[in-house]
Amino acid sequence: MSDLPLFPSGFVFGAATASYQIEGAVHEDGRGPSIWDTYCHTPGRVDGGDTGDVACDHYHRYPEDVALLRDLGVDSYRFSIAWPRIQPTGSGPANAKGLDFYSRLVDELLAAGIEPAATLYHWDLPQALEDRGGWRVRETAERFGEYTQIVAEHLADRVPRWITLNEPWCSAFLGYSVGRHAPGAQEGTGALAAAHHLLVGHGLAMKALRAAGVREAGITLNLDRNVPASDAPADHEAALRADTQHNLVWTEPILAGRYPATEQDTWGELITRQDFRRDGDLDLIAQPLDFLGVNYYRPIVVADAPYREPDPSRRVATDNRYREMTYPDVRRTAMNWPVVPESFTDLLTALKDTYGQALPPIHITENGSAEHDAVDQDGGVHDPDRVAYLHSHLTALRTAMDAGVDVRGYYVWSLLDNFEWALGYAKRFGIVRVDYDTHQRIPKDSYHWYRQLIAAHRG
Repeated sequence: MSDLPLFPSGFVFGAATASYQIEGAVHEDGRGPSIWDTYCHTPGRVDGGDTGDVACDHYHRYPEDVALLRDLGVDSYRFSIAWPRIQPTGSGPANAKGLDFYSRLVDELLAAGIEPAATLYHWDLPQALEDRGGWRVRETAERFGEYTQIVAEHLADRVPRWITLNEPWCSAFLGYSVGRHAPGAQEGTGALAAAHHLLVGHGLAMKALRAAGVREAGITLNLDRNVPASDAPADHEAALRADTQHNLVWTEPILAGRYPATEQDTWGELITRQDFRRDGDLDLIAQPLDFLGVNYYRPIVVADAPYREPDPSRRVATDNRYREMTYPDVRRTAMNWPVVPESFTDLLTALKDTYGQALPPIHITENGSAEHDAVDQDGGVHDPDRVAYLHSHLTALRTAMDAGVDVRGYYVWSLLDNFEWALGYAKRFGIVRVDYDTHQRIPKDSYHWYRQLIAAHRG
C-alpha cells in the first residue's frame, strides 16, 4: 500500500450499487413493473435471456450486504431507489411498503456507521410512464419531480447526499437511440427530447430536494474522454462531435446554463425542431449543485466518418459522423474497454479548465472494472487485474487532485457482482462475488485491497 498516494483528511471512500441490478423481488410489496422488467422479458433483448427478477436478492439480504460494507470500512454507500417501488405507475400516492424498505436500509446503514447516498433514478422508469411517452415527453419530468418530493420528505432527515439522475446519457441515447437499453427505441428527435426532459426532471428534482432541506444534492454523469484518432482536422472535429454527444449535452446546460454551441454540427437536422424546449428551462436545469458526480471507466478514440444513415428522417441521434476506434496496445477489461488511467486525470483536469469556478466539488460516483474472475480451488476469488485497475485509477485521481481538481470522494463500482443490463450476468464488476444460484457472497482480493486502502487513511 505504500506506493499509493494518500488522500486528504475527510475524503469519502464508498461503494455503489443500483436497484434493478441487485434487488430482485420485482413482484413483491406492491412494486410496479419498470421498463427494464419489460425489456428483459422481451425475447432477444438481454444476453442469455437473463432478467433482474431475482438478481442478487438484495431486497431480502440487505442486512448481509450492509455487514459487508461495514467490514469494508466505507464511509458512504451509494444505492438507488426504484421508482416503481414508490409509485407503481409513476404517479399518485406513495406505496408505503416501498418506502419502508428504503427506510429499513437507511437505518441499517446508519447503525453500521455508514452514510447513505441515495440516487433517485438509475434507469428503472415505471412502465406506465413509458406507455405515455417516457422521457420523450415533459410529463415524465414532472412526475419525476413529484416522486422526488415523496422520497425526500420520507428520507431527507437521514440521507445527507442525494443524486437526481445516474448517467442520463445512457437513459437518453442507449435507451432511445441505440436501443441497447430499455425501452429499446431507435429514434432521432425522440432521443434528443428524452435528453432534454431528463435535464428538466433533474431541475425539478433539485427544487424538491432543496425544499426538503437535504444537505447535499447533485447529479451523476458518465463523462468520456474522447480522443481523436489522428492529428487530422477531420478527426479533431469528429472528437468534438463525440464530446458534444457524450459530455457537453449535459455539462453545458447544467454548469454553464447554455446549450452546446456545437449541437447543430453534431445533430444537424435532428436538432432543428426544438419544440421540446421551453423558455425558463435553462434556469431550471442550471440550479447550483453541491457536487457533481462523475462516473468514469475508459477513454474513446474517434475518427471522422460519414452518416451511417443519409436520410435525416430515419437517422438516430447517435449517428454523429464519427466512429469509435480501437485504443492501441493497452490491456482491456472483460467489457473490452481499454485501461488508460491517465485519461482519467485528463478528463478531470479538462473539466476544471473548461468550467473553472462554475465546477462544483466532484465525487467519483462510479469507477471499476469487469474482469474474468472465478472462485479458485482455495475458495477465494483472486482478481489481480481489478486490483491493478483500482490502484492505477486511484493514483490517476490523486494526480488530478494535485493539479487542483476538487474531488471529495470515490465510490468503487461495484460492491456486488450484479445484473449488467443488456449483458445479463456474464460480466462481473463486483469486489464481492455473487453465486447467482445460491446467492452466497464471497469477498474478492479487490475487496480486501480496498479495505486495506481505507484502513490506511484511518489514522
